[in-house]
Amino acid sequence: MNARSADIADTLADVEHQSGGVSVRHRHAPVPVTATGLATVLSELGVRGRTVMVHTSLSRLGYVVGGEAAVVQGVVDAVGPEGTVVMPAQSWQLCDPAFLRLPDVPEEWYPAVRDSLPAYDPARTPTRTMGAVAELFRTWPGVLRSAHPHRSVAALGPNAERITATHDLDDAAGERSPMRALHDVGGYVLLLGVGFDKCTALHLAENRITWPTRHHVAQGGPVLRDGERVWETWRELWPEDEDFGECGDAFCEAHPELVETALVGNAHAVLVPVRELVAFATPWLARARGGAVL
Repeated sequence: MNARSADIADTLADVEHQSGGVSVRHRHAPVPVTATGLATVLSELGVRGRTVMVHTSLSRLGYVVGGEAAVVQGVVDAVGPEGTVVMPAQSWQLCDPAFLRLPDVPEEWYPAVRDSLPAYDPARTPTRTMGAVAELFRTWPGVLRSAHPHRSVAALGPNAERITATHDLDDAAGERSPMRALHDVGGYVLLLGVGFDKCTALHLAENRITWPTRHHVAQGGPVLRDGERVWETWRELWPEDEDFGECGDAFCEAHPELVETALVGNAHAVLVPVRELVAFATPWLARARGGAVL
């Protein structure tokens, strides 16, 4: 069925749904969200046995019994042992301070910050700005995590090793990244209370086009090489994701047969296939930005 990213990312506490053809409004979801209930809804949505990259906002689900632990358990149970769960595990705190330009970090501190930042460790480095669900998932038993110090992903399941195996420093979301692996295994994106503006897979399409303002930026971070901490530097594509939401809208309008939706608590769940999404988004983004497909 058709879905709009504006609906997907709805932050209102009021939820409108249809009951016997009558529109009913609730200040809260009619029932609390549980791990079992979430697993049931997502299984019916079609995630079982599939490789699914999950983007979610815990707060937008409404009242969740058990919080982030219930969401992780529900997603893992829904996908099942033959499926693979993938989540972003980005750690922006390890970026070059010259890239971040934080207002409370004077420029004269940059050398000391570079010398003191702890090396990226897939098992220990916490996520930043990914939310409570993704932060808990990276610690879940059996989860693997890719090697990029800033833009890593975490994965659990039969395809986890393939998803996380290649993540080059200078290609955070392109052809040598987990996004290409997710594409190649026929993976899906699950948006759970968030919109296409949070859809990392769209960066793969972005890497496949050129546009007038396309450029690369200097970057760096602390990594382990043969057990020793070193500061690596590289150049990476500057992402311009302001049009991702509109691109997702256009995909849903053009291919409603590829979009599955459900209501989970106060949030919309939307499931789309990565290959078809990227195939659509690549020329769409090129046209929208006045560019061309590479």
